[in-house]
Amino acid sequence: MTDRIDVNRLLVEMRAMKNQAQAFGNVNNVDVSSSSRVAPNEGVNGPRFNDVLASAVDKVNEVQQASKAMSNAYLQGDSNIDVTDVMIASQKASVAFESMVQVRNKLVEAYRDVMNMPI
Repeated sequence: MTDRIDVNRLLVEMRAMKNQAQAFGNVNNVDVSSSSRVAPNEGVNGPRFNDVLASAVDKVNEVQQASKAMSNAYLQGDSNIDVTDVMIASQKASVAFESMVQVRNKLVEAYRDVMNMPI
């Protein structure tokens, strides 16, 4: 039997990581020069990491919710929904979730590597 991940536990952990990232994002930015200041939600070269991570988590959640809604509609007998569409949506949700799990695992691994570095 394959080792399955508890979806609810993982989503709770991901939301906790998102909240921690947002807490770090609220720290006041330091002046780079005397006349320039970085906006709170803009990085120097693009979007902030916590914004990208939050949008990725939200997108995975949207895909899963859409898959669940389509599956429920099919089970209730909606004639506009084909079983192949339900299966494709289910696979998209599965792939998105597994991708997010892999990203989370890499982030945790990188965090552990940084924490184990000598100062």
